[in-house]
Amino acid sequence: MLPVETKKLSANELKEFIEFILVFEDVFEMKEFQMPNQAYLQSLLERDDFFVFVSVIEGKVVAGLTAYLLRQSYSERPLVYIFDLAVQTKWQRKGIGKTLIRNINEYCRKEGMEEVFVQADVADEYALDFYRSTGGQPEEVIHFTYPLN
Repeated sequence: MLPVETKKLSANELKEFIEFILVFEDVFEMKEFQMPNQAYLQSLLERDDFFVFVSVIEGKVVAGLTAYLLRQSYSERPLVYIFDLAVQTKWQRKGIGKTLIRNINEYCRKEGMEEVFVQADVADEYALDFYRSTGGQPEEVIHFTYPLN
C-alpha cells in the first residue's frame, strides 16, 4: 500500500478540510449536498473545540474524522466526541480508520483529555465491529433527539 500521512488539520489547511468534506459526501452518499461556505468552514478550523484529522495518500485526502471538545462542569478534563469518521471505499479495510482513531486518542491523551467517545447505530454492524477492533468499549445507551424544524 502507498504511504499514508495522518495529521490534525491546522487553521491554515482549509483546502484539505474541503477535500475531506467531499469524502463524507461520497462515502455517506449525501444526495443534493451543498458545501457550506468557506468562511464558515474556516471559522470551524480556527476553533479550539473542533478537531479534524485526515489521512492523505499521494497528496489527496482519502479519509478523516471530525471531533468536538466538550468541557465538563464536574471535571476540568474535557471529553472529546468523534462526530464523523469516513474512509473512501477503495481505501477501507487497510488500517486507515484505525490509524485515525489511534492518532486522535494519542493527541487527546497528550492534551490531558479525560475520554474520547463515539456513537454508532446498533444496526450498523460494520461500524460496531470497527470500533470494537480499535479497542473501543461499548456502552448500552439510548440516544434521544429533539428535531427543531
